[in-house]
Amino acid sequence: MIIFKSDDEIKIMEKAAELVANVLLKLEKLIKPGITTEMLDREAEDIIIAHNARPAFKGYKGRISKRPFPGTICASINEEIVHGIPGKRKLSEGDIISIDVGAKLNGFFGDSARSYLVGNCDDHAKKLLKTTWDALNDSIDQCITGNRLGDVSHAIESRALSNGFSVVKDFVGHGIGRDMHEDPQVLNYGPKNQGPLLKKGIVIAIEPMLNEGDSDVEILPDLWTVVTRDRKRSCHFEDMIAITSEGPKILTRI
Repeated sequence: MIIFKSDDEIKIMEKAAELVANVLLKLEKLIKPGITTEMLDREAEDIIIAHNARPAFKGYKGRISKRPFPGTICASINEEIVHGIPGKRKLSEGDIISIDVGAKLNGFFGDSARSYLVGNCDDHAKKLLKTTWDALNDSIDQCITGNRLGDVSHAIESRALSNGFSVVKDFVGHGIGRDMHEDPQVLNYGPKNQGPLLKKGIVIAIEPMLNEGDSDVEILPDLWTVVTRDRKRSCHFEDMIAITSEGPKILTRI
């Protein structure tokens, strides 16, 4: 069942969304060769707690792993798609790092992800990042009342395939609100004109995950980190979108 939010609830959700957006903006300034993902994680947690919020991911038990997630952020590097565990690994010149941040504030969740180039990167890495960002924006353009959820998904896949990339099919976007993961699931692929109608009050987290190689994935022995099976690079962006009568409202951009 899709959960609809009132205008007042969406206003409250904006604060949680704004918080995770601010965290990502501050982490972006720290990203450089030599910094550890553990340091980024610590900074994110400090910011969230300073705003009287709770890190949403820390201690979370997923649908696959029953091991509580140990970090405040997911830090996924190169072939790691999502759910990378922060640690002592240092970023290197030419890496792609995807950072996903979640926080609970005033009873509602915020959730957003960005990918960054570390230092000087090759042209294909730049193209992967730009295409994933464009896929997110294409999908947001479809978030208008009267469209169907499949229009959102199709926009992501179309942008990916037209640029020679594949989309991850095993992990998806989601509704969000008082729970971090609500209905509906937001696929990164599929035909247009399919799925539930988009109506005012739906809030979804759209998160395209694009791979350089094929779409197959594996989960590492830590039971969290998702990697590309062919070990080619991946990229991940995520925004929270409210469906309104005036069009899509991006909650996680400030």
